[in-house]
Amino acid sequence: MGQIILISLFFLLFRGRILRRPEHQRDAGRSKEYSQEIYLEEFMAGTSGSNQEIDQSTEGVSHAEDQKSGQSVERGGNARSADDEAVELDIDALQEALDEASAQAEENWDKFMRSQAELDNILKRTKRDVENAHKFAIEKFVSEMLPVRDSLELGLDHAEGEDIDPAKLKEGSELTLRMLGQAMEKFNIRQIDPRGEAFNPEFHEAMTMVPSNEVEPNCVLEVIQKGYTLNDRLIRPARVVVAKAPGE
Repeated sequence: MGQIILISLFFLLFRGRILRRPEHQRDAGRSKEYSQEIYLEEFMAGTSGSNQEIDQSTEGVSHAEDQKSGQSVERGGNARSADDEAVELDIDALQEALDEASAQAEENWDKFMRSQAELDNILKRTKRDVENAHKFAIEKFVSEMLPVRDSLELGLDHAEGEDIDPAKLKEGSELTLRMLGQAMEKFNIRQIDPRGEAFNPEFHEAMTMVPSNEVEPNCVLEVIQKGYTLNDRLIRPARVVVAKAPGE
């Protein structure tokens, strides 16, 4: 458009200069003016054609841009549709994972409850076993002592009869004592009888000291009461008489 205006102004100026010329110059330049007008008309026509081509090019560009915009919108719609499908797939996958986690959690809770119940039963059973161990710890020992008591009662019955045989009574007592010793050995109860041994204050209790030549000084001369140990632990020390050198 700007080119057309410039060309028009140029044409007007040129035409005014021709009109202001003398007559003889006008006639000489009419032919030239006519050719110039024809040239200007052709130039204007070419310019108009160029403008039409430019408009057509612009329309083509606009049409192409519209097509591109439509394709972009179409691609955007397709992209949104793909995103929606991806979101739906993600939701389905998450729901499936949630269901699996819920099932696993329920299974673990059931295992926990079973384990808790089993642990409670173990604790109750252990407590009952400990109580029974305290109550009946000497049950076996009592079972071993019962024959000893029976033997003592039998010896007393014979001692109350009219025909008393001291030898048999003594034999029965020795048998009962031997039964008692065997029962005590089963439970690792050891007798301490240190006659003739060196005095040991860890296991012996000196009741008195007596001058004697029968044993070495500071040795056990006589055992007043025997001692006992349980699993090498002192239960009762042996009460003894300790010898010393004569004249001390």
